[in-house]
Amino acid sequence: MHFDVIIIGAGAAGMMCAAQAGLRGRRVLLIEHTEKLGERIRISGGGRCNFTNRDVGAQNYLSQNPHFCRSALARFSSRDFVALVERYGIAYEERNHGQLFCLDSAKQIIDMLKKECDLAQVQWAIPCQVKQVTTANAEDARFNVATTQGEFTCQSLVIACGGLAAPKIGATPFGYQIAEQFHIPVVTPKPALVPLALAPEMLEKLEPLSGVSIDTTTRVAGAKPSFHEHVLITHRGLSGPAILQISSYWQMQDKKLPLAIDLLPDSDSAAWLAEHRHSHSTLEHLLAQKLPRRFAQAWCALHNWNKPLAEYSNHDFAAMTRAVQGWTLMPAGTLGYNKAEVTLGGVDTRALSSKTMQAEAVPGLFFIGEVVDVTGWLGGYNFQWAWSSGWVAGQSA
Repeated sequence: MHFDVIIIGAGAAGMMCAAQAGLRGRRVLLIEHTEKLGERIRISGGGRCNFTNRDVGAQNYLSQNPHFCRSALARFSSRDFVALVERYGIAYEERNHGQLFCLDSAKQIIDMLKKECDLAQVQWAIPCQVKQVTTANAEDARFNVATTQGEFTCQSLVIACGGLAAPKIGATPFGYQIAEQFHIPVVTPKPALVPLALAPEMLEKLEPLSGVSIDTTTRVAGAKPSFHEHVLITHRGLSGPAILQISSYWQMQDKKLPLAIDLLPDSDSAAWLAEHRHSHSTLEHLLAQKLPRRFAQAWCALHNWNKPLAEYSNHDFAAMTRAVQGWTLMPAGTLGYNKAEVTLGGVDTRALSSKTMQAEAVPGLFFIGEVVDVTGWLGGYNFQWAWSSGWVAGQSA
């Protein structure tokens, strides 16, 4: 059976692309290998789906080619997706840092995309496994797609099957394999927006802090950017929004560097501590005024800072101040794809058109969404990349 467009992967990007291509009058087949449609959407945001962000720009994404995402984000912006959500009457709310969530359920976003595809007369093959993709010779049939539901041909083939994050709900390396089959380079994938592990000896020292969450500004030491969010200390290492955010940047370092965690980001901690330089108070007593007492006690014990401040030398007092402003911890690694929100790396964008998402060297072959080397911050940015890249591919596929 022949289609104008076959899209492999019925997630956020795939459904957006299918609807757009179908609305252009293209005959579209959407293939999904799992039984549940849009499972990543359904479980996101605690079941409420953080579907985009008020403020989206290239600065919110990581890529070996950092300007690549600009075109797609400009052509289909977060405002455009919000307009679609409002057209379907889906109630939503804005949370911290411009994050937009459904008030009711993430299923509303899945249903909306499904209705858009149905309006565009998209055909579905679900569940359906793709066994092989080969090149066809006819002008109107560039690709053969062999599946468990038969063989199909198409003029345009769109790879929207995601990355390696969350393998328990169906993530596979299929998209990268297709890229490599057609000699398209792939930036080595890594887990992103992921908790970080600590070495056993450090975990033992931090055991009294397990379960404590503190408001911080966290960065990779000596690098930008920084994130003002909570850090959660766990029995395996570090988690919380600040750690998920910075994990992507830590992963990108050729030489792994420690994290620097500012324990008092909302104050001039150096000046505040200096006021108490000759005090008989301990550092623990002071920090307990601004941080959880349990944290202040265990953190000072970790550094063996238990005497009154007046009894420390200027050298030791300066070390205390530096530690409060930038507590350094060296991660031992990440907790892997099972705990990752998304994948860092992917199909090299230098081999794709930023205006269409088509492979420059393989006419008719497109890559969209997470499979591409564009990784967003936590906060709706990755869904917006899915909508934007899917939309622009749908205009050309």
